[in-house]
Amino acid sequence: MDEAIVYGVLVLTLILLVSGRLRYDLVALGALIVLTIVGIVPASEAYMGFAHPAVVTVVAVLILSRALQSSGVIDLMGDWFSRIGKGLTVQVASLSGLVAVMSGFMNNVGALSLLMPLAIRVAKSASRPYSPYLMPLAFASLLGGMTTLIGTPPNIIISAFRQDTTGSAFNMFDFTPVGLGVTLFGVVFISLVGWRLIPRRQSQGTLGETIDIESYMAEVRVSGDSRFAGKLVRDLEETINEDVAIVGLIRNGVGYGAPSSYEIIDTNDVFLIEANPNDLDAFIGETGFEFEWSGDIRSDIDKTINAEDVVILEAVVVPNGRVDGRSARSLRLHAAFGVNLLGVSRRGASLATRLSRVVLKAGDVLLLQGKTEVTLSALPSLGLLPLAERGLQMGQSRGMALPLAAFAGAILLTAFDVLPIQVSLMAAVVALLASRVLTLQAAYQAIDWPVIVLLGAMIPVGAALETTGGAARIAEAITGMGGAYQPWAILAIILIVTMLLSAVINNATAVILMAPIGIGVAEAIGASVDPFLMAVAIGGSCAFLSPIGHQSNTIVMGPGGYRFGDYWKMGLPLEVIIVVVSVPLIMWVWPLGV
Repeated sequence: MDEAIVYGVLVLTLILLVSGRLRYDLVALGALIVLTIVGIVPASEAYMGFAHPAVVTVVAVLILSRALQSSGVIDLMGDWFSRIGKGLTVQVASLSGLVAVMSGFMNNVGALSLLMPLAIRVAKSASRPYSPYLMPLAFASLLGGMTTLIGTPPNIIISAFRQDTTGSAFNMFDFTPVGLGVTLFGVVFISLVGWRLIPRRQSQGTLGETIDIESYMAEVRVSGDSRFAGKLVRDLEETINEDVAIVGLIRNGVGYGAPSSYEIIDTNDVFLIEANPNDLDAFIGETGFEFEWSGDIRSDIDKTINAEDVVILEAVVVPNGRVDGRSARSLRLHAAFGVNLLGVSRRGASLATRLSRVVLKAGDVLLLQGKTEVTLSALPSLGLLPLAERGLQMGQSRGMALPLAAFAGAILLTAFDVLPIQVSLMAAVVALLASRVLTLQAAYQAIDWPVIVLLGAMIPVGAALETTGGAARIAEAITGMGGAYQPWAILAIILIVTMLLSAVINNATAVILMAPIGIGVAEAIGASVDPFLMAVAIGGSCAFLSPIGHQSNTIVMGPGGYRFGDYWKMGLPLEVIIVVVSVPLIMWVWPLGV
């Protein structure tokens, strides 16, 4: 009976995850609660997954990745990239190789977010669309994660399963022989063939150039009898239509960009407004301000909206961030975060009107304006990654030496079996916090909380699949399919099924569900669990068939102008190559014999 309940909960969980109607962290919590209520997961152990070493390790990796992102390494990479060739193959190969190396030692999304601005800069300088660069970059970030224990959450989870099964976890570089071989073949394919299979859908140019900001600009003067004279800008914002953005203030001939919500409005102040003609007319009617001019490009526009302490930048919506699934109206972007939304692009098409009513989605590119310091601090809170910028130098260095030393020290302590990975990495986090190289705010913002909730909830659910005998029954079905399959074919089946799951659900979830099955198959045929766990680990990192299997794929969808069906065109042959390469490598490095 318990086994049937677990099957039913898992089937419903998979349906909800694939449909995308509910966030995956909520679905995972729901599955855990149901299994706890019916008594399959003991109430005293329901939340033990949140203290699991795998979860702690993922938290530490995310925080350390943020520290490395803030270290100024992007400037060094930019200098190096300026010296490589201008050929597209060379550029794609260099970017893919670089992100693969970085992803071996930091979070996939962190490595991708570091190199996306660089890839866009390279594309713009070569007058090419972004599409041949960004999907290869995302795929290579997933490939690179296969190479080390901390490269991707699936590897950390697999190591924990091995610890529970054999009493010994995988070490830092146990994943390297197979992962490196797969990554090399994958990067070579992407660089020589893969990018040629991607449709070029996006035209050159930034979102700011596409929507022509200046054509929506107007100046309005605060009249002496206006009811807003002497009040705060915040009072004005609460009254006007959300589709009207106050992007500048001119006072006594001096321009100020992105005025604070707590600025006091004076008579004869001139506000620089961004709005379409209908909203502008409504604004003047509501406020009683005097219309100055619109539609002409005036020199004070650049001086005001691009003031020295103001930035206009493009940022992409990250899956499950605060912005994802909400409208600008509900977010109250300027009042709550001090930033103005000037435009939205979805898959390369700009949505320049009625912005407050647009429900923002993962992969959308937003054009934002605000005070530089305020905007940069707001991006992580909103779940946005910067892409292109005006007057902003990304990756301002806070010193690379200490973050790199702390990270390298943690790796060495783990590699030489001095400390477990979850202890050494968290020690590095504490060292960076104590030295104030990393702030507590930045550390908490770096944590992908939906993923942490997903892992903490699904680990007990995966354990329930094993303890009720459900995993063993599925394993028996796999090994008993005709009885004619060789062990290498069964290994390939485990790998391919994990790949397919990773294309439609979060890859960490796919690994949590498939690892007990892989262990059960190994025990059923009297083989070592290691090759089957490695097959699940490789399959979990192969989310190449769709934009929803991994955050990296979703993030590049908007900037690259990709459609859902574009991913399999490069992803399917890449997965075929991975199966052909990885199965012999796994059996060579991790023999089937116990």
